[in-house]
Amino acid sequence: MNSLFAVARQLQDFCEARDWRFCFIGGIAVQRWAEPRVTDDADLTLLTGFGGEEKFVDDLLTWLHVREPGGREFALRHRVLLAQSIDGIPLDIALGALPFEESAVDRARDEELLPGLWLRLCTAEDLIVFKAFAGRAVDWRDIEMTIVRQGEGALDWTYIERSLLPLVKLKDKPETLGQLNDLRRSLREL
Repeated sequence: MNSLFAVARQLQDFCEARDWRFCFIGGIAVQRWAEPRVTDDADLTLLTGFGGEEKFVDDLLTWLHVREPGGREFALRHRVLLAQSIDGIPLDIALGALPFEESAVDRARDEELLPGLWLRLCTAEDLIVFKAFAGRAVDWRDIEMTIVRQGEGALDWTYIERSLLPLVKLKDKPETLGQLNDLRRSLREL
């Protein structure tokens, strides 16, 4: 098992031992739902709610290290702990509290990524929402490959659009929905 997946499994065990609600998103979920690609970090959404995030961050920092000085304060201010394992594997842990994050965690399921390695991943639909919200070029490529690999008809587009709408309003990026629909149309035309 490669070291990234081993550390991801350790992070999952750490969260499960505390009965925390979480799921892996980002590159690790891409390995299952889209086209596997090289990724050097693990992204996790951890439901903390609003208020009390210090308890989660401080507990995580008994095992992990911040990647930059002031990382604890950064996490509490920006709602993402930029950490690393003892052997230097980057771990980005989003402190989730939004209704969509709660839904994604509730819908998450254990998936076997390698023989005997099961990780709790967001669904393909939730991966599309996370990726569209992030909106980088690599995210759009991951969305495209998720649609191709899963098949457009197998995805719950009503859920995707309903989940993405409040996030694009929050980010003031209404064009994101149009970009997603344009991508779907272009894939149908292939």
